[in-house]
Amino acid sequence: MVVIVACGERAGEVVETITELPRLPDPRTGGTLMERTVLICNTSSMPVAARESSLYLGVTIAEYYRHMGLNALVIADSTSRWAQALREISGLLEEIPGDEAFPAYLDSAVRALYERAGIVRRQDGTEGSVTMIGTVSPAGGNFDEPVTQATLATVKTFLGLSAERAYRRFYPAVDPLLSWSRTTEQLERWRREQMGPDWIAAVAVMLDLLRQGHDIEQMMHVTGEEGVSLDDFVAHLKARLVDAVFLQQNAYDPVDVSTALERQKDALLLLRDVVAPRYAVSGKAEAQTLFDRFTHLLLNLNYSHAGSEEHQRRRSELMALVEEAQGRLPA
Repeated sequence: MVVIVACGERAGEVVETITELPRLPDPRTGGTLMERTVLICNTSSMPVAARESSLYLGVTIAEYYRHMGLNALVIADSTSRWAQALREISGLLEEIPGDEAFPAYLDSAVRALYERAGIVRRQDGTEGSVTMIGTVSPAGGNFDEPVTQATLATVKTFLGLSAERAYRRFYPAVDPLLSWSRTTEQLERWRREQMGPDWIAAVAVMLDLLRQGHDIEQMMHVTGEEGVSLDDFVAHLKARLVDAVFLQQNAYDPVDVSTALERQKDALLLLRDVVAPRYAVSGKAEAQTLFDRFTHLLLNLNYSHAGSEEHQRRRSELMALVEEAQGRLPA
């Protein structure tokens, strides 16, 4: 089950959600997303007391389904407006204010909310769970404000959305260098059993490549392409390739809209085989052309059904291009 709490959202966005969810297919059940979704509408025009209670109502409904042995997901958008309601009510009650006039108990309130998520084992041995995803919308993107800091101190996983990536039309606009997780060690055994050591090593390689590409891109903002060496420019192109074909997703494509875990694993290992070799190119223009071809082939591969003739053909074309580009290396 999915519980969506529209906490302080604009009425138009809530209406759009109610209109679109019955039309969107559910990749898990084959029905529509609305069939297993609970939507709590609490628009910004409603009283602040309703805004405060909407989040608690959503978590309580999710707990109800958890006790039935189901896995429930709570999406709270946004906890910042919920905290603003707490601030208004605290001010009306003439409580002693804390940082930026938020109540002094803001940290404990945020912690108590997220701690209601988790797994419950029922008396018959079955399990149910509540997973909570809360969005934080700090004014001006200021991560030092109280709600963001209280949330970061509580949650175990943070997905940082980047306005710069959104402006460049990189969707989803999750910044891999800004995001982090504290559950890596807890998931280490699962990762080794389900994904394998090759996949774990490939993830580390991709992260290092993304960091290197980011540093080179910042340098290019100052010096231009002429100010970086050919090797650095190729590393920048490899990082852009990882970003374009693996970290981004086309929600309007029927194949790319939902990707199974096994296909994600295969896609990452294939991408590793593409970025690992050293390609001999005569200049930056040739390198740009080569990686444009890589991007085109990998994106088309993402849009083809796994195991289909089209998927196999595009994969063969990709590996042929890799071998051809490697063959340009001098003996």
